[in-house]
Amino acid sequence: MYAALWRVLPGPVWLRIILVLILAAAVVYALAAWVFPWIDVLITPTQEVTVDQ
Repeated sequence: MYAALWRVLPGPVWLRIILVLILAAAVVYALAAWVFPWIDVLITPTQEVTVDQ
């Protein structure tokens, strides 16, 4: 899969490296902004329990 992505990217090697870094940053941002908060709502219990001392 990575070899196919590398072949599809245009330009010389230095430009491909920059594009891969930008794509990786975009994926990390999308995961942190939308996917992880959505999953947190699904797996976090709806009832929060606190204990008084």
